[in-house]
Amino acid sequence: MPAPRVPFDQLYARFNAPIADFDCGQLCAPNNPSGKPFCCDICQAVPAAYRQEWEYLQGNTNLWHRWRPEECGQPAFDPDAEIDGLPENMLLLACQGPRHCQRDFRALSCRQFPFFPFVSEDYRFIGLACYWEYEKVCWVIQHLEAVSDTYRQQFVAAFDELFDRWPDELNSYADLSLELCEVFQTRRRRVPILHRNGGFYLLSPASQRLRRAALP
Repeated sequence: MPAPRVPFDQLYARFNAPIADFDCGQLCAPNNPSGKPFCCDICQAVPAAYRQEWEYLQGNTNLWHRWRPEECGQPAFDPDAEIDGLPENMLLLACQGPRHCQRDFRALSCRQFPFFPFVSEDYRFIGLACYWEYEKVCWVIQHLEAVSDTYRQQFVAAFDELFDRWPDELNSYADLSLELCEVFQTRRRRVPILHRNGGFYLLSPASQRLRRAALP
């Protein structure tokens, strides 16, 4: 049975708030050799889009094209071939770059970066966790206090809707959340969580118990 349709035009319209009250990309871009914000550099963070999302983008903007690894000096491959770790319902995209960004047509992966929905072992979407690979280069991950309440609320609402339409996505993010916990357990660190209730918590990677904390 085909997956239910997601109205990405409406989802985008409801998840359009900036992460902070200023352009945080200007703060990390000077640290990237390309001069681009890390989140807008397809050679640093390759955006992934749902196939339904790609259909919507193709019909409404020229901002995107299928990602080609040779754009980043890597060997070419068949874009339709299976890519390790990439779900079957997603594909890799590339944009024309931050100077040509059309904010209304940013992919969902752009809007959520550097966060993903943390899903607990008992399959509850409890809040926003960070993609740990970008901890050292992303200014926002180092300054979670700058994340606006509006952005957090829109993030939660967007993924509540997505999980309602595509319950299997909850499983995918539960797997990613477990991987995050394993990484932080190895590092002997607690996982920072921007909770959906508006608070900030530290999560034990072993037990997944939450402890409310002050933002760093």
